[in-house]
Amino acid sequence: MTIKNFQIEYDAINSRNIFTNGDTINGRIILEISKEIRIQSLVFIAKGKARVHFSEHYGLLGKLNPEVEENYRYKQKYYRVKQYILRESRQNGNTIGSGRHVFPFSFTIPDRKLPSSFSSIFGQIIHTLKAKLKQSMMLPRKAKTYFTFVSKAEMNLPGIRVSNILLDISTRQMGYKSGEDLHVTARITNLSNRSVKPKFVLDKKKTYNGGDYIKVDKRDILQDKADSVKSWGGTVTVTKVFNIPKELPPSILVCPIIKLEYRLKVYLDITYAPNLVLKLPIVILPELSDESRLSPSSGSRYEVFESSCEPAWITEPQAIDPPPTYEAAALYPLFPSSDYTSAL
Repeated sequence: MTIKNFQIEYDAINSRNIFTNGDTINGRIILEISKEIRIQSLVFIAKGKARVHFSEHYGLLGKLNPEVEENYRYKQKYYRVKQYILRESRQNGNTIGSGRHVFPFSFTIPDRKLPSSFSSIFGQIIHTLKAKLKQSMMLPRKAKTYFTFVSKAEMNLPGIRVSNILLDISTRQMGYKSGEDLHVTARITNLSNRSVKPKFVLDKKKTYNGGDYIKVDKRDILQDKADSVKSWGGTVTVTKVFNIPKELPPSILVCPIIKLEYRLKVYLDITYAPNLVLKLPIVILPELSDESRLSPSSGSRYEVFESSCEPAWITEPQAIDPPPTYEAAALYPLFPSSDYTSAL
């Protein structure tokens, strides 16, 4: 094979290897050949584009029907910059001797509104550096690499500052009997230019699995609010106490077709921004007839698996310490993106 190696690479400008609007990317195209060749042209191309691609299945009453499928695809281009490293020659071509050749390039990212790099199974936003080599009577050779672009366009919106809201919530335990008090503590750090208002909710979720169709019924049981935490208000700790209603039925977690779950949710109502929500599963214990019923204080243990956040019983009494505080936390970066991320 005459061409032993053909690749494109670039230099990082920071430890995270990310670029933003107006940055200059310096790199090189590397060509290694075993003998002298003639090429028509060598071109550098930089591109930024977005694309979505997914399919939907339709059938009677929305049920899955493999026979009816709709495919959706769409592309959006943001920039395309082309530079000739070796100009195209239609006569004798460009003669390149054997060995390793390095062709430098320099490219400045357009200083205008561009979306940040993104990737999921349904769509991507990609920024690409590409090299294209043409030879007479042969298919073009291509080499490409991707770079990570983080847009600063969204950060220039009015009223937006780079800031954070931190929320930690914890309870004394995870399992409760009807009539017991549920203590929840929220630790809120507001380092933003927006006020936030905490809201506490205990809700009930019923799930019915009918095979092809799943029905979910959600209802709030208890709710309460706390005073707002003002902008740049530092760290505030809020504690609320809920009395578990005596008429609540116990949790159902082991039936594959019917589930009854309880969840403690803490909202942060953020001015002019999506709410931040954290959720903790709460187990309502059954009322047993004798005094040896299982409870966190009598030696049973509750475990939460991170992959599902569902409690698992270990029914054999064990001589262990009382369960630790059950808690969750979320960091809410107030970058003005259309996809705000909350935890759990």
